[in-house]
Amino acid sequence: MFKTIKSDLPASIVVFFVALPLCLGIALASGAPLFSGLIAGIIGGIVVGALSGSKIGVSGPAAGLAAIVLTAIGALGGYENFLVAVVLGGVIQLIFGFLKAGVIGYYFPSSVIKGMLTGIGIIIILKQIPNFFGYDEESAWDLEFFEIDGGNTFSELFTMLSNIQPGAAFVGILSLALLIFWDKVLSKKSKIFQLIQGPFVVVVLGVIFHKLFQGNEIMAIEGKHLVSVPIPESATDFFGQFSFPNFAVITNVDIWVTAFTIALVASLETLLCVEAADKIDPDKNVTPTNRELLAQGTGNILSGLIGGLPITQVIVRSSTNIQSGGKSKLSAIFHGILLLVSVILIPKLLNMIPLSVLAAVLLVVGYKLAKPSLFKKMYSLGWKQWAPFIVTVVGIVLTDLLFGIGLGLMVGIVVILLKSYQNSHFLHIEDKSNGKHKIKMTLAEEVTFFNKGAILKELDSLPRDTYLEINLLKTRYLDYDIIEILDNFLVKAKERNIDIQLTSKRGVVENPESFTEFFKTRPKSKLSLS
Repeated sequence: MFKTIKSDLPASIVVFFVALPLCLGIALASGAPLFSGLIAGIIGGIVVGALSGSKIGVSGPAAGLAAIVLTAIGALGGYENFLVAVVLGGVIQLIFGFLKAGVIGYYFPSSVIKGMLTGIGIIIILKQIPNFFGYDEESAWDLEFFEIDGGNTFSELFTMLSNIQPGAAFVGILSLALLIFWDKVLSKKSKIFQLIQGPFVVVVLGVIFHKLFQGNEIMAIEGKHLVSVPIPESATDFFGQFSFPNFAVITNVDIWVTAFTIALVASLETLLCVEAADKIDPDKNVTPTNRELLAQGTGNILSGLIGGLPITQVIVRSSTNIQSGGKSKLSAIFHGILLLVSVILIPKLLNMIPLSVLAAVLLVVGYKLAKPSLFKKMYSLGWKQWAPFIVTVVGIVLTDLLFGIGLGLMVGIVVILLKSYQNSHFLHIEDKSNGKHKIKMTLAEEVTFFNKGAILKELDSLPRDTYLEINLLKTRYLDYDIIEILDNFLVKAKERNIDIQLTSKRGVVENPESFTEFFKTRPKSKLSLS
């Protein structure tokens, strides 16, 4: 694992700079103490990173849970009560892992997963544009369309136009230009520019800019436009930032409902992020999903015990890790260590980082997730891939992550049903023989009730005086609904002078009296009848 440290250490620094404002912003959006987001980020990096089987996944507090957390804190009577639900949610995730529920992640179509990545990329861009120009830092971490401040993603962009902060906008534009130049030009010139990552350079630039223009009426970047890490005055104050669960409320039914909700949503988001991260991993590593649930459950138990927010694997951090060259879990672990060390030793220095600089870093991440070339590629694959993809993208942008994925999944299921409808059989029409059209209907390997409409339509359209061969040589499963259709067709066949030949592994039967009786007497090894 330490063989990749040359790649993992620079990547961990970039992930750290992305994770820091996300941890603080998600805590703010959740109505929780700011320090709770940092706790979740530290545990997500060090503990979950060490236990996970993922080489490139990075965990921490998730924006997708912010609305649930915000509501639950109020409904459960305080943050200490809510922490009990976080701990129990972690226990439930452990149970999910032992029950091998991680397999659920494999049942999401590739088009939906790609739509999720693209949708998140667009959301990151739209949400970070106000921060980039020095306006409304709170909405940047609220990834739902309708925001906690009453606005929405697009209304914030219009409001931003009349609230641009010159200093933040200037250093943001400068940082974005440098990041692009670093990535496209300098990184190809020398290995030193690959070892020293562009995001680290622009963060240093941002701190210098802040110090140089302090007190300037126009260009100064102050207050809410900077990172805001809690600064303890002493060791006692530092440890006083930790909160602990109030287990006296463990018998409250609402605590258990919230715990199950956290476990379900956190597990689903994690499994989706695992699938998405594995897809964009250049080394094509495959993450063991059940082990991931066990790691996430352990992380949430520890996070809840010391006052942290719920944890999931997060695609923003994971994709940043991949784009920055992370090769092993050391990158995730190092980023957690950096979070821990920095909030203890250099909180004042962290609070000099302009949010517009970090927004520039996230804009690059968002663009790489939602490249225009991906839209072109998905469209070129045909409507069966394009429809679930674009519905997922639009759903995520206009609602939220899980609802958008749900919409895409529904469209994906409809596409599967259509494909199943179309692929139940194929016809081969031969020339007239003995005065009759000879038509061969070959059924698919598995034929279910989804195929009823297609097969019924073909049988009803057969002309009079036809010789029909129904070929079942490749069919291993035939639903009773299809057998019932064939039985009903026997009556119409006699009326329309249609002769039927049934070809199966048992042999050939001319004009069977009953398909149901034929299959009841078949050898069990030949055909399954539901």
